[in-house]
Amino acid sequence: MPKSIQSVHTVNIPAGVTVEVKSRTVRVKGPRGTLQRDFHHATVQIEASPRTVTVSIWFGGRKEIACVRSVASHINNMIVGVTKGYEYKMRFVYAHFPVNVTIDSSGKFVEIRNFLGEKVVRKVDMLDGVSITRTEKIKDEIVLVGNDLDLVSQTAANIQQSCLVKDKDIRKFLDGIYVSEKGIKN
Repeated sequence: MPKSIQSVHTVNIPAGVTVEVKSRTVRVKGPRGTLQRDFHHATVQIEASPRTVTVSIWFGGRKEIACVRSVASHINNMIVGVTKGYEYKMRFVYAHFPVNVTIDSSGKFVEIRNFLGEKVVRKVDMLDGVSITRTEKIKDEIVLVGNDLDLVSQTAANIQQSCLVKDKDIRKFLDGIYVSEKGIKN
């Protein structure tokens, strides 16, 4: 397959957000805080102007061209994170033994008790910049909020992975803590 001459993708910067690029390290500042990410693994050019960020590559192959869109999407996710933030809602699912989730007073970790009637206490640490709360209106629901999409989604995955059913038929034992809703914080 012939190589394309240049592949370019631009990301618009909204008002109130500043983006600094220095040797493929991107720093985004906005009303909710600052996010920084290193893109040295991708051989792309990243240039910032006052209202746009341009990600481009010259004479790239198929995988290098795919990196252009991926890096641009990561930068866009950082911009959305510092302006609006991300929110994941998780629900507790149980058939017989009610799952008891305790949030630490400092909000640094979560303790999961009585999963499938087991006595073991599962402790899941929150990643930096992720806050967790319990909803008042809906029973058995927790909400993860943060600016960095990767950290919020990884925290949700850590909580879900801590409650895996072992040595039983997973078609029958559907107990666990699952992501019920995810998106941009309102």
